[in-house]
Amino acid sequence: MQDEKSIDIVYLWVDGNDPVWRAKRDLAVAKLSLDQRHAMALYGNVEGRFRDNDELRYNLRALERFFPSHGHIYIVTDAQTPAWLRPSNGLTLIDHRELMPPASLPTFDSSHIESYIHRIPGLSAQYFYLNDDVFFGAPVALSDWFLDSGIYVAWSDEPVVTDEPLREDALSLENACRLSSQWFRAAAHQPGLADYQHTFRTFAHSPRPMHKAVLFELEQRAPSLFERVRSTVFRTWDKPTIISDFVMRWALAQGLAKTRHYSSRYLSTGEADQAVQLDDLMAALGTLDFFCLNDTTDDAHAQDPRLIQVRAALQAMFSQASRFEQLPDSDASAQSRLSDTVAQP
Repeated sequence: MQDEKSIDIVYLWVDGNDPVWRAKRDLAVAKLSLDQRHAMALYGNVEGRFRDNDELRYNLRALERFFPSHGHIYIVTDAQTPAWLRPSNGLTLIDHRELMPPASLPTFDSSHIESYIHRIPGLSAQYFYLNDDVFFGAPVALSDWFLDSGIYVAWSDEPVVTDEPLREDALSLENACRLSSQWFRAAAHQPGLADYQHTFRTFAHSPRPMHKAVLFELEQRAPSLFERVRSTVFRTWDKPTIISDFVMRWALAQGLAKTRHYSSRYLSTGEADQAVQLDDLMAALGTLDFFCLNDTTDDAHAQDPRLIQVRAALQAMFSQASRFEQLPDSDASAQSRLSDTVAQP
């Protein structure tokens, strides 16, 4: 396994509050055919999927606190830049247009976008991929995530997925499980796959340890799956994620992955007991390998108390600004005055 400083970090990030981006999204919706509208996945175009509630800012704070020796950070965006972001040699914004072919754009399906991230120029051979709502919650030991030639994966605590065709009313990860099963059944004649036994469960919403070489190999071994997910504008029920399912199953089948239990929390922020869940999370911080803050407040406005409560909890847990943040004007002025005072004889 590589040393810690060569483990890069890749985030997907979108600011769904940006009026320019929202106009682009609205135009894309208007251009959908009737069949494409009917194929939209459950929660495929809801506010919680795209809203920015400052998760990335606090995610970077958590990263510096719990994995300070990480490698380069890449943030994959759609022509956007966080207002608070400070230019840094340790962080690079990757626009969709730099990574994906023009025919694929625009797309608002994270499953589509994430299928390209292993192609980021200069990306380390091993890396972590995170959505911005998935946080490290305790000091990172790479031996808990990476094997010498593989990765660790974790099953979700969600109920077992039924063995049936893909369903219009199913969650993306449930259909991803079914899609992977279909592929492995069809590929059973291939070397090393005859004894494959499918597990009808989904994988946890966790940081994804990845090996770049495995992704490039799978593009060649399973081109139909990549073509399928790369054909979407919005997430559709019959073209679910493959990065958060198929890749892990392939690694397990090839002896390149092992399952592992992690201490974690998964919060749906639209639940009635959100405050209790956040209190429990704050009490457990430092003992959790990771946690996920899934935004399910699709009916929320910008000043919704539920969103404010989540930001307050993140600020309480991660109050120390990261080196990737611009200092507020008041802090910058104070720092300038301090420097002038120190410089005086």
